[in-house]
Order: sequence, then structure tokens, then C-alpha cells
Amino acid sequence: MVRAVQQWKGPRPYVFTKCGMRWDKNGRVTKVHSAESIRQECADSLRRLQVDVIDLYQIHWPPEDNGPGLEEAWETLAALQKEGKVRWIGVSNYDVPQLQRCEKIAPVTSLQPPYSLIRRQIEKEILPYCERRDIGVIVYSPMASGLLTGAMTRERVAKLPEDDWRRNNPEFREPRLSKNLELVERLKKVAARYGAAPGAIAIAWTLRLPAVTGAIVGARNAKQAEEVMRAGEIKLNAQDIAEIEGTAATRVAR
Repeated sequence: MVRAVQQWKGPRPYVFTKCGMRWDKNGRVTKVHSAESIRQECADSLRRLQVDVIDLYQIHWPPEDNGPGLEEAWETLAALQKEGKVRWIGVSNYDVPQLQRCEKIAPVTSLQPPYSLIRRQIEKEILPYCERRDIGVIVYSPMASGLLTGAMTRERVAKLPEDDWRRNNPEFREPRLSKNLELVERLKKVAARYGAAPGAIAIAWTLRLPAVTGAIVGARNAKQAEEVMRAGEIKLNAQDIAEIEGTAATRVAR
């Protein structure tokens, strides 16, 4: 990461990172929302990234007890912003009431929620709220952890390593697996019309709504990166969306 930023030719890319989760010496991860911990995480990130300021600093998760740690953490991010250590501040995996609690302290620049064709819960309340409040939405897992890439088959799912969390995920098990693989077949048909990969179509589907600012995607090699980057150029029409969703009409959250 540091080398990529330093060797980048042209304007410096934006640097986004998160806080609110700490690893102990045994590798155990805990959610920590104290001001002291977040300030230390910020200092550590600035040092490791070798930058003077973090462009977007987000909190990984809300406190598990949904308690006052939420306000303490957000007050700390607001203070870091005023101090010039971060430019914009946001959250990840927060619901609307939690966003509202944050907004009483300082504006929320961004929200990072999960969103994909098989995980659409944010359409009902969160996306409309963010659109009204001008909160940028950067969705993650738009390809559903590989399930919507077109490369995942029933045989491949059966061969997932024992320690792969997807083995116990309901979306990778019957009866949902068959339904999801049928969805992938529909993605493939639309992808063929665009000369694109099914995963790119799955990402483009998440970007179809004006409330969605961007999508976080992963790639294991340059070829995969090139394939998924095409998603930003693909503008799906109503027929495409209806075909992908398996409906007669486009379903758009409003």
C-alpha cells in the first residue's frame, strides 16, 4: 500500500482506512471505541501509510452494546478532522438510528454497508435516508464474496476448505445456493451482451441507484481487476435489471 501510493504517477490517490477494531497479541479481534484507542489507531495508520492526512477515516462497526461508545468514537473522529489529521469521516455497518446519533455531533460523510443482489436490506430505509442527507454510500461485497462472479459452481462450493467461513453461510448452502446459481446464469446472459464478466454486471447493478456512490471490490490478479473495473462504465437499462432480478419490472428502492 505504501509503495503503491509513493510510486503513483499523477495526483495522489485518496487514502481510506478504518478504526474501531484492535488485534491483541493472540490475534483476537475486539471492537474498541474509546477516544484513546481511536487516536492511537489514527497515529499508527498515519505512520504506517507514511501520509500526513487520511482522506476518509471510517469506524468499522458500531459498539456491540449500541451504547455511549458510539458517541465517544464519533466525537473523537470529529476532533481528528478538526485537527487536520483526517479530511472526511464516516462509518460502516451503521443503521439509520445510529447515523442520526452521529449527526447530532458532526456530519457523516460516508456509510459503508454490505449490498448485493442477494443482500438488499439497505434499500428499504438506509439508502433513502443517506440520499436525503447527502451521505455518500460505498457498498461492500457487491459480488457476495465470490458467489456472483460466475466462477463459483456447486462443485467449487463443495470443495471450499473447512476453515472457509462461506461453508456455513446460508447463501452457499441449499436451498439458497441453487437459487443464487440461477441468478448467476441470468448475470451471465446480460454480461454477454456487454462483453463483460458476470461479476462486473453484479457490481454495475449496485451502482444503478443514485444513492450509491461507489463499490468496494477485490481482485486476485490484474485480469480480474480489469474485469471488475468495467463495472463503472456499464449503465444497465430497465430491461437488463428486470432480467437480472427475474422480474417483469425494475425494482428500485425509493
